[in-house]
Amino acid sequence: MKRKRPTFQVENNGKRRRRKCWDEYNKLDRISALPDDILVYLVSRLPLKEAVATSVLSRRWQNVGLSTKTLRFDAVDFSVYNNFRRYWPDRPEEFIEQESWKYINWVNHVLQQHRGKHVEEFRVSFCLDGRFSSSINRWIQFAMENRVEMLELDFYPEAFLRFGFEDYKFPHKLLGICIPSLGSCGYNIGFKSLKVLQIRHVGVTGEVLEYFLSSCPLLERLSVSYTQDLVNLRVIGPSIALKYLVIKDCDNLKSIEIRDVNIVSFIYYGYRSTNLVISNVPLLTEVSVSKETWKKEFIRDFFTQCCLCNIEILKLHIHGASYDEYPALPLLASLKHLELQVVANYNRALHHLYTFLKSSPYLLRLVLKLQLLQGGPSCPEIGDIKKAPDCPHNHLKVVEIAGFRAHLSGVEHVMYLIKNVASLEKIVIDPVRRWRYPPNGVNRPATELNKEVEARYHASQNLKPKIPATIEYVCL
Repeated sequence: MKRKRPTFQVENNGKRRRRKCWDEYNKLDRISALPDDILVYLVSRLPLKEAVATSVLSRRWQNVGLSTKTLRFDAVDFSVYNNFRRYWPDRPEEFIEQESWKYINWVNHVLQQHRGKHVEEFRVSFCLDGRFSSSINRWIQFAMENRVEMLELDFYPEAFLRFGFEDYKFPHKLLGICIPSLGSCGYNIGFKSLKVLQIRHVGVTGEVLEYFLSSCPLLERLSVSYTQDLVNLRVIGPSIALKYLVIKDCDNLKSIEIRDVNIVSFIYYGYRSTNLVISNVPLLTEVSVSKETWKKEFIRDFFTQCCLCNIEILKLHIHGASYDEYPALPLLASLKHLELQVVANYNRALHHLYTFLKSSPYLLRLVLKLQLLQGGPSCPEIGDIKKAPDCPHNHLKVVEIAGFRAHLSGVEHVMYLIKNVASLEKIVIDPVRRWRYPPNGVNRPATELNKEVEARYHASQNLKPKIPATIEYVCL
């Protein structure tokens, strides 16, 4: 017998759908009743494409959606960006050119429609170079005229390197400055509202950055990465508002001088030729320095030229550094957190620990990032770890050994600390070398994963049994 169609279920489902639509309409109606300022605030928290899409809801929402205060033109949000790797092997130059112009047209279209008078954040991130200067200049001028607070120019032209294109050069005229050495004066516009500036793969000189610092009274955060034009940088004067400075991978940078400023944090990743000078910085509490150098005198020169008397967090990459038999480092009485990236199988590696423990009597947390080297003409002397003098320490509580490997040098580092640190409460063993595989060590090759498995087993067999029961042992 043929069954009847359950019409009541269809009717009920239809009612539910109509009810849901009606509820959504009521929600939108209630939201639309809010003042414009609140609506603009809410829309500005949406991704850019979603914020602009709200403009189709009604005439009022058109004004709201096109007045968003957050303009993030990220490459990952660009509709055709996902095809980049697919077409890259066949016609790289043609494809990059095509995608770059599509990205530029997208940005231009949004900016032409934008109706706001104030921009909190303006970010452009795509593979662009100097050929697109005229468009990029207009974007920067737009950001200035809309009193931008956070400006990020992230151009990553690694794909252009094989074609010989140059980085985009920052237009110093737009700063409203006059630099005689550059032969031109500016338009007197300025970035009076700018608080954060981040630039990557942008041609910018030390003179331009210094004028930025002096001409932007609210600029507190400055980050500069991968620029070939930066040779010398001076951050000097109490009138400078800068609190956080990051300089990374500027190949031609010879010197950085930071003096008489209220800077709080300084991060530097660079090369052997850069000379660092830091003095009269009473508020400086965090310093991170990673230099790709094998210069043995690095530690001595660093502490001679940099006054770090109030430092609380210190991170140093000291692969090639070595010490005299009795090194004299300054007293770091405020230091609470220390990270050292060291060569674990260097025959005087334990002297690294002795030196820093002695100069940091109130240290609470120590992180050792261990690197094992196999020898070679540029490597420091490698062999059996030589015994270091005892250095009793009464405040250190937590020790983390990152990049631990199945090698006795790692065990010797831990045993030295257990012997000398009476206050030790916790030891963390982490075989993952997260500093080599950001973010957080993901996408590591199979060979690296195998070494990590071997390291965990080595730690369980050769280290864990030697740790006293009063100390917590954690292996990640």
